[in-house]
Amino acid sequence: MCDRDRRQDMANARSALRAALNEEQALTLSELERFGWELRFVRKPLFQDAIPVVADGDRKSFSVLNPDGSLDDHPALKLRAPIA
Repeated sequence: MCDRDRRQDMANARSALRAALNEEQALTLSELERFGWELRFVRKPLFQDAIPVVADGDRKSFSVLNPDGSLDDHPALKLRAPIA
């Protein structure tokens, strides 16, 4: 049995997610964060660009940050469960 805790602290996890963003996406994310949005996860399909997913502060809706920094409010992205 391993006694070491493998969980990462939130700061490391957040910076790892941000590392997958390009400059335009990072700029858009910083603007969205001012309104309570946050980067929830980054989907990384094989041989394709990363797909960053942001959720509003109430977690009632989500959007995808496109590579050009624009927001896609109606992405063709299927989620297994609601964003919590």
